[in-house]
Amino acid sequence: MNIKNGLTAGFVATVVLSLLMMAKHSMGIAPQLDPIAMLAGMFGRMTGTPPDPLIGWLLHFFVGTVLWGIAYAAIQGSLVGSPIVRGMSFGVAAWLLMMLIVMPMAGAGLFGLSLGVAAPILTLVMHLVFGATLGVVYAKSQGAAARADVVPG
Repeated sequence: MNIKNGLTAGFVATVVLSLLMMAKHSMGIAPQLDPIAMLAGMFGRMTGTPPDPLIGWLLHFFVGTVLWGIAYAAIQGSLVGSPIVRGMSFGVAAWLLMMLIVMPMAGAGLFGLSLGVAAPILTLVMHLVFGATLGVVYAKSQGAAARADVVPG
């Protein structure tokens, strides 16, 4: 397990995910699905403070970079397939945890269905992209031998 590479891959994947979230927002797609506002609101309710978008962004980057980055570094060797497939598998697991734990805690219901049917679909797609990015960046950061796995040949 290489924690540094996990943190790097987690950060890059979180940046990519954040760009997708901002693009979705700027296009007006599912505006009710705002993970940053959800995280800020959850934190505000837990601490008795008003929701702060900065806190939402910090939590988003902490989870994506530190928690998911280190978790991926710890288990990626036990996942099967190319780095893209391993990362996407991890992304699906992260999505399931979000749908079963975070969404209900944020008041959006199981799978976020109180936000509409688009919520679980959009979040799944974004987590697949997050995971693919995580897997590829982690593999590339591991060195030349891992790079050969990035594009199966």
